[in-house]
This record gives sequence, structure tokens and C-alpha cells, in this order.
Amino acid sequence: MFMQLAIGAIGIGVVLMVGYIVVAQVRSALPTSLQYQNASGALVSASADINTGLNSTQATVFAGFGLVAVGIIVLAAFGLINVFK
Repeated sequence: MFMQLAIGAIGIGVVLMVGYIVVAQVRSALPTSLQYQNASGALVSASADINTGLNSTQATVFAGFGLVAVGIIVLAAFGLINVFK
């Protein structure tokens, strides 16, 4: 059971690492100042909103790195337990 959990954690972490690469590429590709026109015709700056979204997405991806680390630790512990049985 622990082995399946560890493998699942590593799998989720790998997916989130790919997400990190995507977020980093999007962040570098976006212009520094981005504006759009709202319904009333006023220009609104979207840079703060985009940075907030990218930061929260990156925080989720960093949690994936933690899942990979926990998965590796659990797999190593599982292997050691089986060696010393």
C-alpha cells in the first residue's frame, strides 16, 4: 500500500514539474505591461492579476516538488524495510 502511495506521489510530482516548466515559459514570454479594454471602454492593467495567478500556480507546483521528495523517502524506507526483513 505504501509503495502505491509513493509511486502516486512521484507521478503527481512529475506532472507538476512539467507544469512548472510551462509556467516559467509563460512568465518569460509575457510582456511586462499588459493592458486590456473593459466593457466601459477604459484601459485596465492586467499585469498584477497575471502575476498573482502565476505566483499561485508556481506555489502549487512547488508543492509537487515536495510530493516527489516524500515519495522518494517513502520508497527508500519501504526498500530498507524489505531488505532487513
